[in-house]
Amino acid sequence: MASNNSGSKRTQVPEAREALDRFKMEVASEIGVPLKQGYNGDLTSAQTGSIGGEMVRQMIKKQEEQMKSSGTI
Repeated sequence: MASNNSGSKRTQVPEAREALDRFKMEVASEIGVPLKQGYNGDLTSAQTGSIGGEMVRQMIKKQEEQMKSSGTI
């Protein structure tokens, strides 16, 4: 069966790319990872992974808060 994942650079909503990039830079700054625009090959996989992990944690937290305030949970 073929994979439906065509790469990590693909955004489901292309208009959201800029906001996601800003969010990624903000999270990296919050957790102390020296992420910069362009090439970041000098970062370890642990550093880059921590950015993605924290982004997911923050997105889940925000969604849970929205669901709680709307009474869906």
